[in-house]
Amino acid sequence: MLNLPFAIIGGTLALYLWGTNFSISAAVGYIAVFGVSVLDGVVLVSFIRQAISEDLGIREAIVRGCEMRFRPIIVTAIVAIIGFLPAALSHGIGAEIQRPLARVVIGGLISATAMTLPVLPAIYELLARRLERRQSIRAATS
Repeated sequence: MLNLPFAIIGGTLALYLWGTNFSISAAVGYIAVFGVSVLDGVVLVSFIRQAISEDLGIREAIVRGCEMRFRPIIVTAIVAIIGFLPAALSHGIGAEIQRPLARVVIGGLISATAMTLPVLPAIYELLARRLERRQSIRAATS
């Protein structure tokens, strides 16, 4: 869920830079980009948790997860961006419906993907260390 603000920022910035108004199709674009950005976060965090369960330290698990999931996350975003690019640049019949959706998805994917890889692992490490400290304090007081 931490990726949602990144997607919102990118989608909104894309609408602003392209001079496109918010519409129902732009809202549908936000829903689509939310799904992809949350999926990217889930893929990364699940791999990190799997590495931790294999007795790796938190930092090593995060590095391994980022190394192993970097390509799938980037490829997912690039494929979607390339797929929506013709719709974002179109001027034909019905373009006023598909343009806002495509522009939101492109902007949201760029920002969410760019922020998923450096920010999400950092936040995960902070939260994991905090949880680890709480558990060690509970064990010491019990």
